[in-house]
Amino acid sequence: MDARLITPYLIAALIAWRLYARTRRSFGRQRVAEGRMWVRIGILAALTVVVVTLAITGPAHDLTVLEGLTAGIACGAALGYLGLRHTKFEVTSEGRFYTPHTYIGLIVTALFVGRLLYRYLSVYDGTVPTATQGGGAGAAFHGPLTLAAFGVVVGYYVLYYLGVLQRTRVTPSAIAPTPQA
Repeated sequence: MDARLITPYLIAALIAWRLYARTRRSFGRQRVAEGRMWVRIGILAALTVVVVTLAITGPAHDLTVLEGLTAGIACGAALGYLGLRHTKFEVTSEGRFYTPHTYIGLIVTALFVGRLLYRYLSVYDGTVPTATQGGGAGAAFHGPLTLAAFGVVVGYYVLYYLGVLQRTRVTPSAIAPTPQA
């Protein structure tokens, strides 16, 4: 079978598997993993810098894509704040835990997945130029709606993780068992 036919299906399957694993972890009570959250915040910030760089250095120099990204980040931050208000936090002797609001995380994930699928199918269909057709490496980032969806994810998760870390910050003595007299 031709590799050009298999590759899109393998990429789609890999993306679907990662999204399933990520979405599955978004439900129920979770332990606060401070290191992982900081790494995710750093990765999202780095990806945002890369996306902005690709969008700015593109052949069109279209600033509407940056407006889409900015609007997306603002909307995502608002959703992150709303998500924090509806998150349950616990600090026990077993550790720090949080239970995220199911539907807000699901909305952010569905928005991003929907836009990714639309963008992937339009590139695969040939209606959007790819890098081999002169679109350049940043061709996938030249749509304001695509960057707005990416911005929602960035704004939501960065604000949400920072809020979880801030609200569950405690000193070790605060969770130590009290001695019985």
